Amino acid sequence: MAQVIEIKPYLQDVEPNSAIVMWQTSEGEESIVEWGTSPKLNKKAKGTSEAINFDEVQVHTVKITGLERFTEYYYRVRTGNALSDIFQFKTPPFSDDGEDFKIVAMSDMQYDHNQPDKFSEVLNEGVIGYLEKEFGGSLPDNLAMVLIPGDLVQRGSVFSQWQDHFFNPAEKLFSEVPVYPVPGNHERNSVYYFKYFSLPENGTPAYAEHWWYKDYGNTRVIGLDSNDGYRNLSEQLDWLKELLAETEKDDNIDFVFAQLHHPFKSELWIPGEEDFTGKIVKELEQFSTKTGKPSIHFFGHTHGYSRGQSRDHKHLWINVASAGGAIDNWGEFEGRDYDEFTVTQDEYGFVMVSIDGDRNDPKFTMKRISRGNTIEHRENELRDSITVWRKERKPNTPEALSPEESGVPITGAILKAGEFKSDYSGTFHAASHWQVSKSDGFENLAFESWQQFENWYYKENRQKDDDLTDEKTERLNPNTTYYWRVRYRDQNLNWSDWSEVKTFKTE
Repeated sequence: MAQVIEIKPYLQDVEPNSAIVMWQTSEGEESIVEWGTSPKLNKKAKGTSEAINFDEVQVHTVKITGLERFTEYYYRVRTGNALSDIFQFKTPPFSDDGEDFKIVAMSDMQYDHNQPDKFSEVLNEGVIGYLEKEFGGSLPDNLAMVLIPGDLVQRGSVFSQWQDHFFNPAEKLFSEVPVYPVPGNHERNSVYYFKYFSLPENGTPAYAEHWWYKDYGNTRVIGLDSNDGYRNLSEQLDWLKELLAETEKDDNIDFVFAQLHHPFKSELWIPGEEDFTGKIVKELEQFSTKTGKPSIHFFGHTHGYSRGQSRDHKHLWINVASAGGAIDNWGEFEGRDYDEFTVTQDEYGFVMVSIDGDRNDPKFTMKRISRGNTIEHRENELRDSITVWRKERKPNTPEALSPEESGVPITGAILKAGEFKSDYSGTFHAASHWQVSKSDGFENLAFESWQQFENWYYKENRQKDDDLTDEKTERLNPNTTYYWRVRYRDQNLNWSDWSEVKTFKTE
């Protein structure tokens, strides 16, 4: 029987000087990649194969070495008389090269019987269609990597689902752009997951491929395992703390993007929340504030899109689902309107992040591209966007206006401040943070409020008419002197300094 390529070649762990190519055949152990800088493919690399499912089926792994950085290559794979088409890929730049690049993040593409072709649609009409329309040119030129924070298949222990539901619908993308997943609960810690992927071997050796990191240009991507049996291991948190301490000292890394499956907070589906992710968020927040390097945690598990931001840190919370799994519709499950989240949508789609590698003024822009839902289709519609600079771009310090007198009522006192101003063009007033205390050190707060300019929850903007320059306090004590202050934030997560402290006395 002749060998058949069952899973077309897909890229793993691409480095400036090397790349890993994997594929699956019906049988045959020969593992050859023919490659070159033109379709002539004048070079050859050999690798290994292993049985994956107690039969003749083989998964092949070949590492190509001796590559040049930020260069496009052509390749095809060969096992016996089975030969693939010719594909292309591009190696990453060095971290100090200052190159721009884009990544896509999406998750929860597990098979849904009611929408069996949804992942194929999100990937081919969505991701690839969007890139072709926006940028033209080749896939490897337009996209550096694909991140998947879990739930790649419906049941990880069912062998056929990997080929039928994950790799085959994605073959056009994964053959030209490397894919970096982390496991979700649906993978069930399956041996297939670990045999199908060849992820960076820089995590804790005893837990290979459960956590790892990958650098591309000025950005460090960290993969973590938030699943039962791994999320409570001190080894994972210790490894992350050590890696962040090292990243702190690396001047060429401007941004840190972590991905893990479970949310810390979920507006559409509270039962999916996991405290472990809260610990990860805390580490990333502290890292970003200490170093000035903004961070993101990408997650899934809840089937919808959410974007939030930490109040005191340049850190984004982004749910990148759903790329196939049935939507968690508004009102279907217990939800909650969290302070952090400004946008939540019960829609299919993906997230595109464009990273500007400019060594003098790096920034990234995150965009949510929507495919709508079963009620309303959206054709790659831009539904949310945020840009974050590494350098601080503080708005001007706001002016605290009133109250500053005696006889202020104990209920319904209104704090009023001046208009938002910034020296940076295009910025606007995106959040206000108010504090009231009985002491001018603000150690113990009598009242605190953080309001953002938008809060899309259950299909409406709950912040629609708030101009952010005034805030109504809660009930205060009578005949008491209070101190208050305010600070303003722009839409790029930059806070102003605190205003001058004002004082008032209640009646």
